[in-house]
Amino acid sequence: MALRDDKLQELIRSLRDQKLTVGFAESCTGGALSSFLTEQAGVSDIFLGSVVSYSNEAKVDLLGVRRDTLMQEGAVSESVARQMAHGVRRQLKTDWSVAITGIAGPSGGTPTKPVGTVCIAIAGPDFEDSRKELFSGDRKGIQQASVDYSVNWLCEILGKK
Repeated sequence: MALRDDKLQELIRSLRDQKLTVGFAESCTGGALSSFLTEQAGVSDIFLGSVVSYSNEAKVDLLGVRRDTLMQEGAVSESVARQMAHGVRRQLKTDWSVAITGIAGPSGGTPTKPVGTVCIAIAGPDFEDSRKELFSGDRKGIQQASVDYSVNWLCEILGKK
């Protein structure tokens, strides 16, 4: 728990020191990343909001994800994660964004995308990247692993800026 708190403090400090803002687009985590950040009071100077886009329609309507990408690659894909990250960054006018889309289970997995498959994208000034990870555990564990991974990755990126 202390490591999680340390990373959260590192993220907040890094964003504040660089006078940057962040927003999130979350699917399989259902707002867990936003909840984790807002456990700290007074983060409205760095956290502008989030979009919990659980359905494909919400991804299209709220984040501008292209229907053809959803049809061709599925909601759990790096392409969709990248479009979600760009969409929430555009909607909230943030410096940085994180998008998470995946299969937290216990159902919904396929042979090519088993339960635990999570695609995460981060977008920022002159930066865009995505990763596909496979987390293990139950639904809550997969959601938590997705949040922790995202926070660690964003800290890593901001630490290089």
